[in-house]
Amino acid sequence: MLSGVDSEPARDLSGRAETAATISAVIPALNEEFGIGRVLDDLKRTLAGTGWSYEIIVVDDGSSDRTADVAREKGAVVVTHGSNRGYGAALKSGIKASRSEYILIIDADGTYPSDAVPHLLEAAPHKDMVVGARTGKDVNVPLVRRPAKWVLKKLAGLLAEREIPDLNSGLRVFRKDRAVRYFSILPSGFSFTTTITLALLCNDGLVEYIPINYAKRTGRSKIRPIRDTWNFLMLIFRAILYFNPLKVFLPPSMLILAGFAASLVYDIAVLDDLTEKTLILLFAGIQLLAVGIIADMISKSPRGGPPA
Repeated sequence: MLSGVDSEPARDLSGRAETAATISAVIPALNEEFGIGRVLDDLKRTLAGTGWSYEIIVVDDGSSDRTADVAREKGAVVVTHGSNRGYGAALKSGIKASRSEYILIIDADGTYPSDAVPHLLEAAPHKDMVVGARTGKDVNVPLVRRPAKWVLKKLAGLLAEREIPDLNSGLRVFRKDRAVRYFSILPSGFSFTTTITLALLCNDGLVEYIPINYAKRTGRSKIRPIRDTWNFLMLIFRAILYFNPLKVFLPPSMLILAGFAASLVYDIAVLDDLTEKTLILLFAGIQLLAVGIIADMISKSPRGGPPA
């Protein structure tokens, strides 16, 4: 077992000793040379005091600065992408390279507090995933992003049938095998965390949220507000369609059938005739409901459903 990252010099993965760490911290990084050094120092100091054996893996996602060099100087194992492949792709590379049962992910920009990590680790053995929810007393989320984040969070919670305090927090601990089973549907972009959250919640995973603070980032944000918000919205619908399609198909089909019932009453009571509009509403409602039922059967079948 490793007693900490300092016990192993930074070197290529192929040169690492064949031992297993209890927790693997995976840090995706893109042009974060001015922030990652402090993040690594804080994280090493925090993990050393937890009693957990650990390793720290920095995934340099095509940086054009000294991000990888700084990470190596700080003693981290570095996985390098030759070009920028995305936040989710970096996390998947780090998870594949890890040797632990548990994975800790944290950003390289200094926004997430490393002193919250012990609280997450304390709950981790009893859960599938523990999330640092940005609901503490000091949360520095830009005002322009808050309305969209609130709407997405509420929509995801409605469809997942559970309140979600933080849909896409980048500080969390989860079991490696829980993430690996969903690798085929986990995206390469920023929506990695949103997808794994919905995947676990929609499949009765044990997820706990712990309030944390959220600091101002070091350097420039990689988030594109309009484009990424739209992508997150589409992702939520796709994820629910994948795991629980009736949650998407049932409400509109019931609404259309309610319109059919109202139109039928009007036709009989006022027109004393059955109109084409009423029949169209009936067929549309039944057809949409049938598609939802078939999709639900497919999603829950052993061969066509979500990864087991």
